[in-house]
Amino acid sequence: MMMQTPLTITQMIKRAETFFPKKQVISRTAKGITRLTYKEMAERTRRLADSLQKLGMQKGDKVGTLAWNTHRHLETYFAIPCCGAVLHTINIRLAPHHISYIINHAEDKVLLIDADIVPLIEKCQHEIPTVKAFVIMTDEEELPETSLSPVYHYEELIENGRNDFEYPEDIEENDPAGMCYTSATTGNPKGVVYTHRSTVLHSMALGMADSAAISERDVAMAIVPMFHANAWGLPFAGVWFGTTLVMPGPYFTPKILAELIEQEKVTFAAGVPTVWLGLLKELEEKKYDVSSLRAVLCGGSAAPKSVIRAFEQKYNIPFMHGYGMTETSPLAVISTLKSYQEELPYEERLNIRAKQGILVPGLEMKVVGHSGEIAWDGKEMGELALRGPWIASEYYHDERTGEAFSDGWLFTGDVVTVDEEGFIKIIDRTKDLIKSGGEWISSVDLENALMAHEAVFEAAVVAVPHEQWQERPVACVVLKEKAEITKEELIDFLKPQFAKWWLPDDVLFLQEIPKTSVGKFLKRALRDKVQEELQKN
Repeated sequence: MMMQTPLTITQMIKRAETFFPKKQVISRTAKGITRLTYKEMAERTRRLADSLQKLGMQKGDKVGTLAWNTHRHLETYFAIPCCGAVLHTINIRLAPHHISYIINHAEDKVLLIDADIVPLIEKCQHEIPTVKAFVIMTDEEELPETSLSPVYHYEELIENGRNDFEYPEDIEENDPAGMCYTSATTGNPKGVVYTHRSTVLHSMALGMADSAAISERDVAMAIVPMFHANAWGLPFAGVWFGTTLVMPGPYFTPKILAELIEQEKVTFAAGVPTVWLGLLKELEEKKYDVSSLRAVLCGGSAAPKSVIRAFEQKYNIPFMHGYGMTETSPLAVISTLKSYQEELPYEERLNIRAKQGILVPGLEMKVVGHSGEIAWDGKEMGELALRGPWIASEYYHDERTGEAFSDGWLFTGDVVTVDEEGFIKIIDRTKDLIKSGGEWISSVDLENALMAHEAVFEAAVVAVPHEQWQERPVACVVLKEKAEITKEELIDFLKPQFAKWWLPDDVLFLQEIPKTSVGKFLKRALRDKVQEELQKN
Protein backbone atom coordinates (compact mmCIF):
# COMPACT_ATOMS: atom_id res chain seq x y z
CA MET A 1 0.00 0.00 0.00
CA MET A 2 1.10 3.56 -0.71
CA MET A 3 0.73 6.71 1.38
CA GLN A 4 -2.41 8.72 0.72
CA THR A 5 -1.02 12.26 0.51
CA PRO A 6 -3.11 15.04 -1.04
CA LEU A 7 -2.10 16.61 -4.35
CA THR A 8 -2.38 20.34 -3.69
CA ILE A 9 -1.17 23.57 -5.28
CA THR A 10 0.49 24.46 -1.96
CA GLN A 11 3.22 21.89 -2.60
CA MET A 12 4.05 23.64 -5.89
CA ILE A 13 4.90 27.04 -4.42
CA LYS A 14 6.66 25.46 -1.43
CA ARG A 15 8.87 23.45 -3.76
CA ALA A 16 9.82 26.56 -5.72
CA GLU A 17 10.82 28.55 -2.65
CA THR A 18 12.69 25.58 -1.11
CA PHE A 19 14.62 24.22 -4.09
CA PHE A 20 14.72 27.09 -6.60
CA PRO A 21 15.04 30.30 -4.54
CA LYS A 22 17.51 31.82 -7.03
CA LYS A 23 15.45 31.19 -10.16
CA GLN A 24 13.58 34.18 -11.59
CA VAL A 25 10.21 35.44 -12.64
CA ILE A 26 10.75 38.13 -15.28
CA SER A 27 7.71 40.35 -15.57
CA ARG A 28 6.96 43.10 -18.06
CA THR A 29 4.61 45.68 -16.54
CA ALA A 30 3.45 49.16 -17.58
CA LYS A 31 6.69 50.64 -16.16
CA GLY A 32 9.20 48.14 -17.52
CA ILE A 33 10.81 44.87 -16.48
CA THR A 34 10.55 43.56 -12.91
CA ARG A 35 12.77 40.67 -11.81
CA LEU A 36 11.89 38.59 -8.78
CA THR A 37 13.57 35.45 -7.49
CA TYR A 38 11.30 32.59 -6.51
CA LYS A 39 12.28 33.29 -2.91
CA GLU A 40 10.99 36.86 -3.25
CA MET A 41 7.92 35.82 -5.21
CA ALA A 42 7.04 33.12 -2.65
CA GLU A 43 7.38 35.60 0.22
CA ARG A 44 5.14 38.10 -1.57
CA THR A 45 2.64 35.31 -2.15
CA ARG A 46 2.52 34.46 1.55
CA ARG A 47 2.07 38.14 2.42
CA LEU A 48 -0.76 38.44 -0.09
CA ALA A 49 -2.47 35.33 1.26
CA ASP A 50 -2.32 36.74 4.78
CA SER A 51 -3.74 40.12 3.72
CA LEU A 52 -6.55 38.57 1.65
CA GLN A 53 -7.60 36.53 4.66
CA LYS A 54 -7.63 39.72 6.74
CA LEU A 55 -9.95 41.22 4.12
CA GLY A 56 -12.36 38.38 4.84
CA MET A 57 -11.42 35.77 2.22
CA GLN A 58 -12.50 32.39 3.52
CA LYS A 59 -12.21 28.80 2.35
CA GLY A 60 -14.43 28.22 -0.67
CA ASP A 61 -14.81 31.92 -1.52
CA LYS A 62 -14.43 32.85 -5.17
CA VAL A 63 -11.80 35.55 -5.78
CA GLY A 64 -11.76 37.11 -9.24
CA THR A 65 -8.76 38.45 -11.13
CA LEU A 66 -8.86 40.82 -14.10
CA ALA A 67 -5.22 41.09 -15.02
CA TRP A 68 -2.50 40.64 -17.62
CA ASN A 69 0.40 38.18 -17.54
CA THR A 70 2.56 39.73 -14.81
CA HIS A 71 4.25 38.68 -11.56
CA ARG A 72 1.31 40.04 -9.56
CA HIS A 73 -1.17 37.84 -11.41
CA LEU A 74 1.21 34.91 -10.87
CA GLU A 75 1.18 35.58 -7.12
CA THR A 76 -2.62 35.41 -7.05
CA TYR A 77 -2.42 32.00 -8.78
CA PHE A 78 -0.96 30.63 -5.55
CA ALA A 79 -2.05 32.94 -2.73
CA ILE A 80 -5.76 32.30 -3.36
CA PRO A 81 -5.99 28.50 -3.78
CA CYS A 82 -3.31 27.85 -1.16
CA CYS A 83 -5.70 29.40 1.37
CA GLY A 84 -8.54 27.14 0.25
CA ALA A 85 -10.29 29.86 -1.76
CA VAL A 86 -11.01 29.60 -5.50
CA LEU A 87 -9.03 31.56 -8.09
CA HIS A 88 -11.47 32.87 -10.72
CA THR A 89 -9.53 34.25 -13.69
CA ILE A 90 -11.87 36.54 -15.65
CA ASN A 91 -11.41 37.10 -19.36
CA ILE A 92 -11.06 40.88 -19.69
CA ARG A 93 -11.82 40.71 -23.41
CA LEU A 94 -15.35 39.47 -22.89
CA ALA A 95 -18.29 41.81 -23.47
CA PRO A 96 -19.06 43.91 -20.34
CA HIS A 97 -22.42 42.18 -19.80
CA HIS A 98 -20.66 38.79 -19.90
CA ILE A 99 -18.11 39.99 -17.31
CA SER A 100 -20.94 41.07 -15.00
CA TYR A 101 -22.68 37.77 -15.61
CA ILE A 102 -19.73 35.58 -14.64
CA ILE A 103 -18.82 37.66 -11.56
CA ASN A 104 -22.39 37.26 -10.35
CA HIS A 105 -22.66 33.62 -11.40
CA ALA A 106 -19.43 32.74 -9.58
CA GLU A 107 -20.41 35.00 -6.64
CA ASP A 108 -16.94 36.54 -6.42
CA LYS A 109 -16.23 38.10 -3.01
CA VAL A 110 -13.04 39.99 -3.94
CA LEU A 111 -11.74 41.32 -7.26
CA LEU A 112 -8.05 41.94 -7.99
CA ILE A 113 -7.77 44.30 -10.95
CA ASP A 114 -4.90 45.70 -13.02
CA ALA A 115 -5.02 49.50 -12.96
CA ASP A 116 -5.80 49.94 -16.65
CA ILE A 117 -8.81 47.59 -16.34
CA VAL A 118 -10.41 49.52 -13.46
CA PRO A 119 -12.67 51.63 -15.77
CA LEU A 120 -14.21 48.40 -17.11
CA ILE A 121 -15.27 47.34 -13.60
CA GLU A 122 -16.37 50.84 -12.61
CA LYS A 123 -19.04 50.64 -15.31
CA CYS A 124 -20.56 47.51 -13.83
CA GLN A 125 -19.82 47.90 -10.10
CA HIS A 126 -23.50 48.40 -9.24
CA GLU A 127 -24.38 45.14 -11.02
CA ILE A 128 -22.03 42.91 -8.96
CA PRO A 129 -23.39 42.96 -5.38
CA THR A 130 -21.44 39.91 -4.15
CA VAL A 131 -18.10 41.74 -4.43
CA LYS A 132 -17.08 43.14 -1.03
CA ALA A 133 -13.57 44.43 -1.82
CA PHE A 134 -11.61 45.69 -4.82
CA VAL A 135 -7.81 45.39 -4.98
CA ILE A 136 -5.95 47.42 -7.61
CA MET A 137 -2.66 46.06 -8.94
CA THR A 138 -0.40 48.89 -10.05
CA ASP A 139 3.24 49.99 -10.34
CA GLU A 140 2.30 53.44 -9.01
CA GLU A 141 2.62 54.35 -5.33
CA GLU A 142 -0.79 56.01 -5.36
CA LEU A 143 -4.03 54.39 -6.42
CA PRO A 144 -5.76 55.86 -9.47
CA GLU A 145 -8.90 57.86 -8.82
CA THR A 146 -11.78 55.43 -8.77
CA SER A 147 -15.39 55.09 -7.74
CA LEU A 148 -14.78 51.50 -6.60
CA SER A 149 -15.26 51.01 -2.86
CA PRO A 150 -13.85 49.66 -0.65
CA VAL A 151 -10.61 49.73 -2.61
CA TYR A 152 -7.12 48.56 -1.60
CA HIS A 153 -3.62 48.93 -3.02
CA TYR A 154 -2.10 45.56 -3.93
CA GLU A 155 1.44 46.53 -2.92
CA GLU A 156 0.21 47.81 0.45
CA LEU A 157 -1.43 44.44 1.05
CA ILE A 158 1.91 42.81 0.24
CA GLU A 159 3.73 45.18 2.59
CA ASN A 160 1.29 44.66 5.46
CA GLY A 161 1.02 40.89 5.16
CA ARG A 162 3.12 38.50 7.26
CA ASN A 163 6.09 36.92 5.49
CA ASP A 164 5.89 33.92 7.85
CA PHE A 165 2.25 33.23 7.02
CA GLU A 166 1.56 29.49 6.95
CA TYR A 167 -0.89 28.06 4.45
CA PRO A 168 -3.71 26.06 6.06
CA GLU A 169 -3.23 22.29 6.29
CA ASP A 170 -6.90 21.33 5.87
CA ILE A 171 -7.03 21.56 2.05
CA GLU A 172 -8.15 18.36 0.35
CA GLU A 173 -6.99 17.46 -3.15
CA ASN A 174 -10.55 17.42 -4.49
CA ASP A 175 -11.33 20.88 -3.10
CA PRO A 176 -12.00 23.52 -5.78
CA ALA A 177 -8.89 25.55 -6.58
CA GLY A 178 -9.76 27.60 -9.66
CA MET A 179 -12.40 28.36 -12.20
CA CYS A 180 -12.59 29.73 -15.73
CA TYR A 181 -15.51 30.50 -17.98
CA THR A 182 -15.70 29.63 -21.66
CA SER A 183 -15.45 32.54 -24.08
CA ALA A 184 -19.07 32.05 -25.20
CA THR A 185 -19.47 32.53 -28.93
CA THR A 186 -23.18 31.97 -28.26
CA GLY A 187 -25.20 32.36 -25.05
CA ASN A 188 -23.69 33.08 -21.64
CA PRO A 189 -20.22 31.80 -20.73
CA LYS A 190 -20.10 28.41 -18.99
CA GLY A 191 -18.09 27.93 -15.81
CA VAL A 192 -15.54 25.15 -15.27
CA VAL A 193 -14.15 24.43 -11.80
CA TYR A 194 -10.67 22.92 -11.40
CA THR A 195 -9.55 21.06 -8.29
CA HIS A 196 -6.15 20.98 -6.62
CA ARG A 197 -5.75 17.39 -7.81
CA SER A 198 -6.65 18.14 -11.42
CA THR A 199 -4.25 21.10 -11.50
CA VAL A 200 -1.34 19.08 -10.08
CA LEU A 201 -1.88 16.17 -12.48
CA HIS A 202 -2.27 18.51 -15.47
CA SER A 203 0.97 20.26 -14.51
CA MET A 204 2.72 16.90 -14.28
CA ALA A 205 1.52 16.11 -17.82
CA LEU A 206 3.08 19.36 -19.11
CA GLY A 207 6.45 18.13 -17.85
CA MET A 208 6.38 14.80 -19.67
CA ALA A 209 9.13 14.38 -22.27
CA ASP A 210 6.64 13.53 -25.02
CA SER A 211 4.39 16.42 -24.01
CA ALA A 212 5.58 20.01 -23.59
CA ALA A 213 8.61 18.77 -21.59
CA ILE A 214 8.64 21.85 -19.32
CA SER A 215 11.62 21.64 -16.95
CA GLU A 216 13.84 23.64 -14.63
CA ARG A 217 16.19 24.30 -17.55
CA ASP A 218 13.54 26.15 -19.52
CA VAL A 219 12.89 29.84 -19.85
CA ALA A 220 9.16 29.67 -20.57
CA MET A 221 6.95 32.48 -21.82
CA ALA A 222 3.18 32.10 -21.65
CA ILE A 223 1.88 34.40 -24.37
CA VAL A 224 -1.57 32.87 -24.02
CA PRO A 225 -3.36 35.06 -21.44
CA MET A 226 -3.47 34.01 -17.81
CA PHE A 227 -7.19 34.82 -17.93
CA HIS A 228 -7.72 32.07 -20.53
CA ALA A 229 -7.63 28.44 -19.31
CA ASN A 230 -4.91 29.25 -16.77
CA ALA A 231 -2.47 30.21 -19.54
CA TRP A 232 -2.63 26.53 -20.54
CA GLY A 233 -1.27 25.57 -17.12
CA LEU A 234 2.21 27.03 -17.69
CA PRO A 235 2.22 29.24 -14.55
CA PHE A 236 1.48 26.27 -12.29
CA ALA A 237 3.88 23.86 -14.00
CA GLY A 238 6.62 26.46 -14.33
CA VAL A 239 6.61 27.39 -10.66
CA TRP A 240 6.46 23.76 -9.54
CA PHE A 241 9.41 22.75 -11.75
CA GLY A 242 11.52 25.84 -11.00
CA THR A 243 11.32 27.08 -14.59
CA THR A 244 12.38 30.66 -15.31
CA LEU A 245 9.12 32.37 -16.26
CA VAL A 246 8.85 35.34 -18.60
CA MET A 247 5.56 37.25 -18.28
CA PRO A 248 4.96 39.45 -21.36
CA GLY A 249 2.55 41.83 -19.63
CA PRO A 250 -0.09 44.14 -21.11
CA TYR A 251 -0.56 45.23 -24.73
CA PHE A 252 2.43 43.34 -26.09
CA THR A 253 3.22 43.45 -29.80
CA PRO A 254 5.11 41.01 -32.03
CA LYS A 255 8.11 43.34 -31.67
CA ILE A 256 7.94 43.15 -27.86
CA LEU A 257 7.67 39.35 -27.99
CA ALA A 258 10.65 39.08 -30.34
CA GLU A 259 12.72 41.34 -28.08
CA LEU A 260 11.81 39.32 -24.98
CA ILE A 261 12.75 36.06 -26.71
CA GLU A 262 16.10 37.54 -27.75
CA GLN A 263 16.93 39.33 -24.48
CA GLU A 264 15.77 36.67 -22.02
CA LYS A 265 16.84 33.66 -24.12
CA VAL A 266 13.34 32.16 -24.05
CA THR A 267 13.39 28.42 -24.76
CA PHE A 268 9.65 27.68 -24.86
CA ALA A 269 6.64 29.85 -25.65
CA ALA A 270 2.92 29.16 -26.01
CA GLY A 271 0.25 31.06 -27.94
CA VAL A 272 -2.56 30.91 -30.48
CA PRO A 273 -1.97 30.97 -34.27
CA THR A 274 -2.56 34.72 -34.57
CA VAL A 275 0.38 35.27 -32.20
CA TRP A 276 2.66 33.15 -34.37
CA LEU A 277 1.46 34.82 -37.57
CA GLY A 278 2.33 38.19 -36.05
CA LEU A 279 5.72 37.02 -34.78
CA LEU A 280 6.55 35.48 -38.15
CA LYS A 281 5.82 38.79 -39.86
CA GLU A 282 8.09 40.58 -37.36
CA LEU A 283 10.92 38.10 -37.89
CA GLU A 284 10.64 38.60 -41.65
CA GLU A 285 10.92 42.38 -41.30
CA LYS A 286 13.76 42.60 -38.75
CA LYS A 287 16.58 40.32 -37.63
CA TYR A 288 16.33 38.86 -34.13
CA ASP A 289 18.30 36.13 -32.40
CA VAL A 290 15.64 33.52 -31.60
CA SER A 291 18.05 30.58 -31.55
CA SER A 292 17.31 29.91 -27.87
CA LEU A 293 13.83 28.58 -28.68
CA ARG A 294 13.64 24.79 -28.46
CA ALA A 295 9.93 24.86 -29.36
CA VAL A 296 6.82 26.96 -29.64
CA LEU A 297 3.42 25.51 -28.73
CA CYS A 298 0.40 26.48 -30.79
CA GLY A 299 -3.18 25.85 -29.69
CA GLY A 300 -6.64 27.34 -29.93
CA SER A 301 -7.01 26.47 -33.60
CA ALA A 302 -4.98 24.77 -36.30
CA ALA A 303 -1.91 26.52 -37.68
CA PRO A 304 -1.37 26.40 -41.45
CA LYS A 305 1.42 24.13 -42.69
CA SER A 306 2.99 27.19 -44.33
CA VAL A 307 3.46 28.78 -40.89
CA ILE A 308 4.91 25.59 -39.41
CA ARG A 309 7.29 25.26 -42.37
CA ALA A 310 8.43 28.89 -42.08
CA PHE A 311 9.22 28.58 -38.36
CA GLU A 312 11.10 25.34 -38.81
CA GLN A 313 12.92 25.77 -42.09
CA LYS A 314 13.56 29.51 -42.10
CA TYR A 315 14.16 30.10 -38.38
CA ASN A 316 14.99 26.59 -37.11
CA ILE A 317 12.25 26.76 -34.44
CA PRO A 318 10.40 23.46 -33.80
CA PHE A 319 6.64 24.05 -33.95
CA MET A 320 4.29 21.97 -31.78
CA HIS A 321 0.55 21.68 -32.18
CA GLY A 322 -1.61 21.16 -29.11
CA TYR A 323 -5.32 20.78 -28.54
CA GLY A 324 -7.54 21.43 -25.56
CA MET A 325 -10.34 23.58 -24.23
CA THR A 326 -11.39 25.27 -21.01
CA GLU A 327 -13.11 22.04 -20.02
CA THR A 328 -9.86 20.03 -20.37
CA SER A 329 -7.59 22.24 -18.20
CA PRO A 330 -6.66 22.50 -21.22
CA LEU A 331 -3.93 20.11 -22.46
CA ALA A 332 -5.45 16.96 -24.00
CA VAL A 333 -3.64 16.28 -27.27
CA ILE A 334 -0.14 17.23 -28.44
CA SER A 335 1.71 16.61 -31.68
CA THR A 336 5.08 15.00 -31.10
CA LEU A 337 6.39 12.50 -33.62
CA LYS A 338 7.04 8.88 -32.72
CA SER A 339 10.69 7.84 -32.95
CA TYR A 340 10.33 5.95 -36.23
CA GLN A 341 8.42 8.85 -37.80
CA GLU A 342 11.49 11.08 -37.37
CA GLU A 343 13.07 9.17 -40.27
CA LEU A 344 10.36 10.19 -42.74
CA PRO A 345 10.95 12.90 -45.40
CA TYR A 346 10.23 16.41 -44.14
CA GLU A 347 6.95 16.87 -46.03
CA GLU A 348 5.56 13.63 -44.58
CA ARG A 349 6.62 14.68 -41.10
CA LEU A 350 5.02 18.08 -41.67
CA ASN A 351 1.74 16.46 -42.71
CA ILE A 352 1.69 14.48 -39.46
CA ARG A 353 2.62 17.40 -37.23
CA ALA A 354 0.09 19.70 -38.86
CA LYS A 355 -2.45 17.48 -37.12
CA GLN A 356 -3.26 18.15 -33.47
CA GLY A 357 -1.43 15.03 -32.31
CA ILE A 358 -2.00 12.07 -30.01
CA LEU A 359 -3.70 11.84 -26.64
CA VAL A 360 -1.66 12.90 -23.62
CA PRO A 361 -0.94 10.05 -21.15
CA GLY A 362 -3.54 9.93 -18.40
CA LEU A 363 -6.55 10.62 -20.62
CA GLU A 364 -8.94 8.42 -22.60
CA MET A 365 -10.80 9.22 -25.81
CA LYS A 366 -13.39 7.94 -28.22
CA VAL A 367 -14.59 9.40 -31.50
CA VAL A 368 -18.26 8.91 -32.27
CA GLY A 369 -19.80 9.14 -35.74
CA HIS A 370 -23.35 8.61 -36.98
CA SER A 371 -23.19 4.85 -36.47
CA GLY A 372 -20.92 4.48 -33.47
CA GLU A 373 -17.17 4.80 -32.99
CA ILE A 374 -15.28 5.64 -36.18
CA ALA A 375 -12.51 3.72 -37.91
CA TRP A 376 -8.97 5.00 -37.39
CA ASP A 377 -8.32 5.49 -41.09
CA GLY A 378 -7.71 9.25 -41.26
CA LYS A 379 -10.90 9.68 -43.28
CA GLU A 380 -14.01 8.82 -41.26
CA MET A 381 -15.19 11.75 -39.14
CA GLY A 382 -16.79 11.87 -35.70
CA GLU A 383 -17.08 13.95 -32.54
CA LEU A 384 -14.18 13.71 -30.08
CA ALA A 385 -15.11 12.66 -26.54
CA LEU A 386 -12.63 12.76 -23.63
CA ARG A 387 -12.37 11.67 -20.01
CA GLY A 388 -9.63 11.76 -17.41
CA PRO A 389 -8.47 13.31 -14.12
CA TRP A 390 -8.16 16.86 -15.50
CA ILE A 391 -11.31 16.80 -17.65
CA ALA A 392 -14.37 18.59 -16.24
CA SER A 393 -17.37 16.44 -15.31
CA GLU A 394 -19.95 19.24 -15.48
CA TYR A 395 -20.44 22.98 -15.89
CA TYR A 396 -20.72 25.08 -12.76
CA HIS A 397 -24.39 25.50 -11.84
CA ASP A 398 -25.46 25.37 -15.48
CA GLU A 399 -28.32 23.45 -17.04
CA ARG A 400 -26.28 23.11 -20.26
CA THR A 401 -24.20 20.37 -18.59
CA GLY A 402 -26.42 17.78 -20.26
CA GLU A 403 -25.51 19.09 -23.72
CA ALA A 404 -21.80 18.29 -23.38
CA PHE A 405 -21.46 15.59 -20.71
CA SER A 406 -22.85 12.07 -21.00
CA ASP A 407 -22.02 8.71 -19.39
CA GLY A 408 -18.80 10.05 -17.89
CA TRP A 409 -17.52 11.59 -21.14
CA LEU A 410 -17.04 15.18 -22.25
CA PHE A 411 -18.29 15.55 -25.82
CA THR A 412 -16.07 18.33 -27.12
CA GLY A 413 -18.10 19.54 -30.10
CA ASP A 414 -15.01 19.07 -32.28
CA VAL A 415 -15.28 16.88 -35.37
CA VAL A 416 -12.06 14.94 -35.98
CA THR A 417 -10.43 12.14 -37.91
CA VAL A 418 -7.93 9.71 -36.37
CA ASP A 419 -5.24 8.08 -38.50
CA GLU A 420 -3.78 4.58 -38.13
CA GLU A 421 -1.12 5.91 -35.73
CA GLY A 422 -3.70 7.58 -33.47
CA PHE A 423 -2.99 11.15 -34.60
CA ILE A 424 -6.06 13.36 -34.29
CA LYS A 425 -6.89 15.98 -36.89
CA ILE A 426 -9.49 18.60 -36.07
CA ILE A 427 -11.80 18.87 -39.06
CA ASP A 428 -14.05 21.56 -37.61
CA ARG A 429 -16.36 22.54 -34.81
CA THR A 430 -19.67 20.74 -35.26
CA LYS A 431 -21.32 24.11 -35.80
CA ASP A 432 -18.72 25.27 -38.36
CA LEU A 433 -18.72 22.26 -40.68
CA ILE A 434 -20.23 23.08 -44.06
CA LYS A 435 -22.81 20.58 -45.36
CA SER A 436 -23.04 20.81 -49.14
CA GLY A 437 -25.26 18.38 -51.02
CA GLY A 438 -25.21 15.97 -48.09
CA GLU A 439 -21.39 15.94 -47.88
CA TRP A 440 -19.17 17.64 -45.32
CA ILE A 441 -16.62 20.35 -46.16
CA SER A 442 -13.98 21.35 -43.58
CA SER A 443 -13.60 25.09 -43.20
CA VAL A 444 -10.30 24.48 -41.36
CA ASP A 445 -8.72 22.62 -44.32
CA LEU A 446 -9.72 25.39 -46.73
CA GLU A 447 -8.44 28.09 -44.38
CA ASN A 448 -5.05 26.44 -43.96
CA ALA A 449 -4.70 25.93 -47.70
CA LEU A 450 -5.51 29.60 -48.38
CA MET A 451 -3.02 30.79 -45.75
CA ALA A 452 -0.32 28.80 -47.50
CA HIS A 453 -0.48 31.32 -50.37
CA GLU A 454 2.32 33.87 -50.13
CA ALA A 455 -0.11 36.79 -50.58
CA VAL A 456 -2.49 35.74 -47.78
CA PHE A 457 -2.07 36.87 -44.17
CA GLU A 458 -5.28 35.41 -42.73
CA ALA A 459 -8.21 33.44 -44.12
CA ALA A 460 -11.48 32.18 -42.67
CA VAL A 461 -14.18 30.16 -44.40
CA VAL A 462 -17.87 30.14 -43.46
CA ALA A 463 -21.04 28.54 -44.78
CA VAL A 464 -23.78 30.51 -46.50
CA PRO A 465 -27.25 29.11 -47.20
CA HIS A 466 -27.83 27.72 -50.70
CA GLU A 467 -31.13 26.79 -52.33
CA GLN A 468 -29.90 23.67 -54.08
CA TRP A 469 -26.96 22.47 -51.97
CA GLN A 470 -28.12 23.55 -48.47
CA GLU A 471 -24.81 25.30 -47.69
CA ARG A 472 -21.81 26.50 -49.69
CA PRO A 473 -18.38 27.80 -48.53
CA VAL A 474 -17.33 31.44 -48.87
CA ALA A 475 -13.74 32.46 -48.11
CA CYS A 476 -12.79 35.68 -46.33
CA VAL A 477 -9.20 36.77 -46.90
CA VAL A 478 -6.89 39.40 -45.44
CA LEU A 479 -3.92 40.03 -47.71
CA LYS A 480 -0.39 40.77 -46.58
CA GLU A 481 0.71 44.37 -46.81
CA LYS A 482 1.20 45.47 -50.47
CA ALA A 483 0.11 42.03 -51.76
CA GLU A 484 -2.26 41.85 -54.72
CA ILE A 485 -4.25 38.88 -55.99
CA THR A 486 -7.67 38.20 -57.49
CA LYS A 487 -10.28 35.78 -56.21
CA GLU A 488 -9.96 33.76 -59.41
CA GLU A 489 -6.23 33.33 -58.77
CA LEU A 490 -6.89 32.14 -55.22
CA ILE A 491 -9.49 29.62 -56.34
CA ASP A 492 -7.08 28.39 -59.04
CA PHE A 493 -4.51 27.95 -56.25
CA LEU A 494 -6.96 25.69 -54.39
CA LYS A 495 -8.07 23.59 -57.37
CA PRO A 496 -5.21 21.03 -57.30
CA GLN A 497 -5.76 20.46 -53.58
CA PHE A 498 -9.51 19.86 -53.31
CA ALA A 499 -12.46 18.29 -55.07
CA LYS A 500 -14.36 20.76 -57.24
CA TRP A 501 -17.39 20.83 -54.92
CA TRP A 502 -15.14 21.88 -51.98
CA LEU A 503 -14.02 25.09 -53.71
CA PRO A 504 -15.45 28.34 -52.27
CA ASP A 505 -18.25 29.92 -54.26
CA ASP A 506 -16.76 33.34 -53.57
CA VAL A 507 -13.75 35.07 -52.02
CA LEU A 508 -14.25 38.29 -50.06
CA PHE A 509 -11.25 40.53 -49.32
CA LEU A 510 -11.47 42.11 -45.85
CA GLN A 511 -9.32 44.52 -43.83
CA GLU A 512 -9.57 42.21 -40.81
CA ILE A 513 -11.33 39.06 -39.68
CA PRO A 514 -13.34 39.35 -36.44
CA LYS A 515 -11.88 37.31 -33.60
CA THR A 516 -12.99 35.98 -30.24
CA SER A 517 -11.55 37.21 -26.96
CA VAL A 518 -8.83 34.54 -27.20
CA GLY A 519 -7.79 35.20 -30.80
CA LYS A 520 -9.84 32.59 -32.66
CA PHE A 521 -11.85 33.49 -35.74
CA LEU A 522 -15.34 34.59 -34.67
CA LYS A 523 -17.37 32.66 -37.22
CA ARG A 524 -20.76 33.89 -36.02
CA ALA A 525 -19.87 37.56 -36.61
CA LEU A 526 -18.11 36.63 -39.85
CA ARG A 527 -21.22 34.89 -41.20
CA ASP A 528 -23.23 38.07 -40.56
CA LYS A 529 -20.55 40.15 -42.29
CA VAL A 530 -20.49 37.80 -45.30
CA GLN A 531 -24.26 37.96 -45.66
CA GLU A 532 -24.08 41.76 -45.65
CA GLU A 533 -21.32 41.80 -48.28
CA LEU A 534 -23.11 39.30 -50.53
CA GLN A 535 -26.36 41.27 -50.33
CA LYS A 536 -24.49 44.41 -51.43
CA ASN A 537 -23.25 42.55 -54.49
